[in-house]
Amino acid sequence: MYQYDTYDQSIVDARVAEFRDQVERRLSGHLTEDQFKPLRLMNGLYLQLHAYMLRVAIPYGTLSSTQMRVLADIARTYDRGYGHFTTRQNLQFNWIKLADTPDILEKLAKVEMHAIQTSGNCIRNISSDQFAGAAADETTDPRPWAELLRQWSTFHPEFSYLPRKFKIAVIAADEDRAAMRLHDIGLRIVEQDGVAGAQVYVGGGMGRTPMIAPLVNDFVPLSDLMSYLEACLRVYNRYGRRDNMYKARIKILIHEIGVDKYRAEVAEEFAHIKTLGIDPPQAEFDRIAAFFADPAFADTTADAPVDRSDAGFAAWLDQNTHAHKRAGYTIVTISLKPTGGIPGDASADQIDAMADLAEAYSFAELRVTHAQNIVLPHVRSADLRAVYDRLVAIGLAEANLDLITDIIACPGLDYCSLANARSIPLAQKIADRFADPVRQRDLGELKLKISGCINACGHHHAGHIGILGVDRKGTENYQLLLGGSGAQDVSLGKITGPGFSEDGVVDAIERVTDRYLAERNDGERFVDTYRRIGMEPFKEAIYG
Repeated sequence: MYQYDTYDQSIVDARVAEFRDQVERRLSGHLTEDQFKPLRLMNGLYLQLHAYMLRVAIPYGTLSSTQMRVLADIARTYDRGYGHFTTRQNLQFNWIKLADTPDILEKLAKVEMHAIQTSGNCIRNISSDQFAGAAADETTDPRPWAELLRQWSTFHPEFSYLPRKFKIAVIAADEDRAAMRLHDIGLRIVEQDGVAGAQVYVGGGMGRTPMIAPLVNDFVPLSDLMSYLEACLRVYNRYGRRDNMYKARIKILIHEIGVDKYRAEVAEEFAHIKTLGIDPPQAEFDRIAAFFADPAFADTTADAPVDRSDAGFAAWLDQNTHAHKRAGYTIVTISLKPTGGIPGDASADQIDAMADLAEAYSFAELRVTHAQNIVLPHVRSADLRAVYDRLVAIGLAEANLDLITDIIACPGLDYCSLANARSIPLAQKIADRFADPVRQRDLGELKLKISGCINACGHHHAGHIGILGVDRKGTENYQLLLGGSGAQDVSLGKITGPGFSEDGVVDAIERVTDRYLAERNDGERFVDTYRRIGMEPFKEAIYG
């Protein structure tokens, strides 16, 4: 993984010192809240319903065990003993005191972490495939490009005050594990006639106006990628709406002027930018890429086959592990969705334990997924039983990856000042209703996602089953959506009809899954059956 040089470290340290002074002036009364708000947001500090929330950046979801332990220490020392992993591959602390924030940022800076650009109308944390560098199906490791994008976008003087926040994802496989086309810019690295390039999708996003990003350019040579992205951002910065925050995202601009017009504007701007020589030299890319070289894999030719005689272990292997590019190794996903738990939450002790697991079994490396889980990317297959046993001991051996209880949920009205409804209790009720592991496996892949407001931090539009919490005359009401997907078969869910109470929507989901079981063909996932038979049979099951 990437390591800071002196320049990287100096800018993060300078930001900590600057923010310490700003906090002191706020606490002394020399800054009003209105004056302080834009300063704290530049450092990822939000004021929520009950306390400050600090959002820590985890670039492309990659963490070291050392960094993970610092997150545990912060959770234990400055929060209420836990952290919340988010759909942006970041981590949030929900109970932060303002006076402690500079000390927290200083602790983060000592292990090459920060909270810069986790808020504001700027380019946010660059996200990527959580299996990057380990996946058997990728054409190349996308993380060097994600790191290059991070360096390009951090403190970019032209893009620090965009019309609205801006999110970029980069992948390098046909399977989309990062919801790439639901970003403002989505990049898929591909090869064409032996030349490496990127497919560039622009104008995706969720929120109150969900859109799937159209393909703007089917092949940009990687040698031109930074110039091309600069052109994409410049056109948006020039024409994006600043008079209406609800129409300020790039997806609205492309919808209004059309993708052909936007593509032409970008092409014209790109021709100019190419004369400026901003693309990094190959030597700089090679310097960055060297940090992402394969770890020192062991010779596994003499390893015995994995013993699957224990049913619980076998179920976990089937559900929570994936093929690795290296024979004798396996990708392990740790589910942060135990029955009765809060999706994405982990206690300080669990965070420490996952750091220990990474150090012992995965070359001290972890990944955060956009589905709010944790990945050990390089586990020797011979060590899988030891990893599983240690996960059992810390309560994180749930074998439910991509099943109905692997729920994405935002913090909702329990924490967020923007929310209209609670997400956490609803997620817990659904997980309890479908707790039987045999029932979960019978339903198969079924991605359920919950948002407590229209801002869609829980990705409800992209759920095979999505839930949106709204306010109906002071009462929490839940709309049910069907048919969404954030994967390579990307689609947006559609609302079934009138909303429900909290208990009512759990009952509705049960009726939906019962109808699916009655209608499915062999091998069909829920979303496949929905696409084949349409909404009406499900509406009939829900509403009668």
